[in-house]
Amino acid sequence: MNLLEQIREKAKKAGKTIVLPEGTEERTIRAVPLLAEGKIANPILLGDPAKIKGLADGFGVDVSGAELINPIDAPYFDDFVQQFYEMRKNKKGMTPDKAKAQMTDTLYFASMMVKTGKADGEVAGAENTTGNVLRPALQIIRTSPGISAVSGSFIIIVPDCEYGADGVFVFADCAVTIDPTAEQLAEFAKTSAATAVDLCGIEDPKVGMISFSTKGSASHEMVDKMVNATNIAKERFPELKIDGEFQIDAAIVPSVGASKAPGSPVAGECNVLIFPDIQAGNAGYKLAQRLGKADAIGPILQGIARPVNDLSRGCSIEDIVNVVAMTAVRS
Repeated sequence: MNLLEQIREKAKKAGKTIVLPEGTEERTIRAVPLLAEGKIANPILLGDPAKIKGLADGFGVDVSGAELINPIDAPYFDDFVQQFYEMRKNKKGMTPDKAKAQMTDTLYFASMMVKTGKADGEVAGAENTTGNVLRPALQIIRTSPGISAVSGSFIIIVPDCEYGADGVFVFADCAVTIDPTAEQLAEFAKTSAATAVDLCGIEDPKVGMISFSTKGSASHEMVDKMVNATNIAKERFPELKIDGEFQIDAAIVPSVGASKAPGSPVAGECNVLIFPDIQAGNAGYKLAQRLGKADAIGPILQGIARPVNDLSRGCSIEDIVNVVAMTAVRS
């Protein structure tokens, strides 16, 4: 059983309810029978039920396995409006009418469903940008205790690979924070290690802080940031197995790690890679995907207090099913 199959099996056992705010989007509608019949999750589609059913009929898709909710018709809509207003009333320009208008947005309504426990997690992004998905989640659900920034990781599965955890890695941040601080990078190390455990089944995550330098082989402020991030992570999260700064080969190739970073507890054995900025992370995962023929699953949003995950706007139906399964497992 491969990793994706394992995640789906865990999702089936979890029996979670996942809200899909893009309820009229074709791929999302087509994913419903796979989710419901496969018992991967109990899906909720947001939008006008008549419109959703009409679209589904046109696609030849049965959506009877999903709960269809029009936010404004929900019995708890007014409660959501009031709660949202109380959360945001000190923000410039917020009024009860604006709170009501905001809550008719399915992305905001979905985040409130997750916040209040009416759904266990949320998946969106098939027709919305990452920023649009994140904004209501951060306003309503907010970040996990002790975490100040959200990151987007990818699970990288490289076929026939002896590195990492039998070819499985977690790469971060590849999708959210453009130029993270050292403090934020330290937090990304913590949340990415949790992703490795929760989703990948990696019992012993080993984190490498990636740079163009290994243990002082180069001198530059960019190197200093990764050194500082490593030190902060070691101080704040002493349970982590982490070291750096490492070049990629020193992080994942045992012989190179032993040569370039002798005495390091993780050099040459890293299965969680934290990149210095989004340019490096995004390029890194796409190189692994295209040149290494790796499966790249994500982005998985890390650091939000309850599970919210983002889809690529180019996602497939299968991608939606997989991300819903991961969200169910993390919830």
